[in-house]
Amino acid sequence: MTITHAPGEPIQAGAAPARTRAIPAAAAALPLEAPDHERVLVSRGRRSGLTIIVAVHSTRLGQALGGARLWRYASWTDGLADALRLSQAMTMKNAAAGLARGGGKSVVVIPEGAPLDERGIRAAMLDLGDAVESLDGAYMTAEDVGTSAELMAVVAERTAHVCGLPPEQGGVGEPADATAAGVHASILATVEHVFGSRDLAGRHLVISGLGQVGGRLARMLAAGGARLSVTDVADGKRALAEELGADWVDPEDAHLVEADVFVPCGLGGVLTPEVVSALRVRAVVGAANNQLASRDVAGLLTERGIVWAPDFVVNAGGVIYLDVASGPDAVAAELDARTAGIGDTVASVLRAAEEHGTTTLAAAERLARARLEAAV
Repeated sequence: MTITHAPGEPIQAGAAPARTRAIPAAAAALPLEAPDHERVLVSRGRRSGLTIIVAVHSTRLGQALGGARLWRYASWTDGLADALRLSQAMTMKNAAAGLARGGGKSVVVIPEGAPLDERGIRAAMLDLGDAVESLDGAYMTAEDVGTSAELMAVVAERTAHVCGLPPEQGGVGEPADATAAGVHASILATVEHVFGSRDLAGRHLVISGLGQVGGRLARMLAAGGARLSVTDVADGKRALAEELGADWVDPEDAHLVEADVFVPCGLGGVLTPEVVSALRVRAVVGAANNQLASRDVAGLLTERGIVWAPDFVVNAGGVIYLDVASGPDAVAAELDARTAGIGDTVASVLRAAEEHGTTTLAAAERLARARLEAAV
């Protein structure tokens, strides 16, 4: 591993600064053990002055692929912790999805209280492009929390190692539709595993987070006849709840709602021991990355009889879309089949955990590691 060090609400270009909300400390703690990453780059953007972090966890299966996060953190070390955890999860995600891609992630740290206007965001994206380019193709970036296809076009001014650009600029656009479709397939597979039927009519699901993916997912579930309780930190999302006939709950109370499935679609670290002890559902399936506050939470879920579909399997639709759609001979039918196949993978993981008496986390990691170990 090489480390180089020179001397949030998501904010997108053209948008008014949103309310500041830093990554929770529990979700951003640096690991005590040494990271097993291949490369970690920490630099100070020469244009923006912001800390730019790129973590390449593994290139064993191919070029590392993972999004770029633009977010507010209490300190740059919190951003580093996030990049380390997220890049490691991307290795598992890409391997479990059967992609010839390694795992990586980039984070642009916005200090708490620091203003960032459209010019500053552009400068940060150019700095990110320089950082990605300096890794000589080991890592390809894409949009993630706080960024967009339009911002990836700015990154592309400094490096070719970026995907998910706007269609009008020759790119494949943002992958939110594919991510939501993969989560939907995962929910169907999990509901069938738990209840014996994929029919969502009358099933009660609680969606926490109505962003790009959560909002799309809510529409899919409502169309399938599900009863929805929804929430988001942005109060303006109440309009979607009203449109879908969904019940609105306070964000801090979402995990207390008695329902069939809890669907976390916001930031990571939501499944703490305290939250799991208070859950009143049979299953947890959602789009959020790194949902477990710590590994032992997987065991707590199993002890309570709550089926958890591992996030790095469930939310792989986005990277599948970016990988397949960016290929020279991309076929829509193949992409649809690969995305729908996420549900089959989830079903396999749930069965394996049940058959071997392990957590679903262990079963999913076993699948990913088998593919990593099979790589030449």
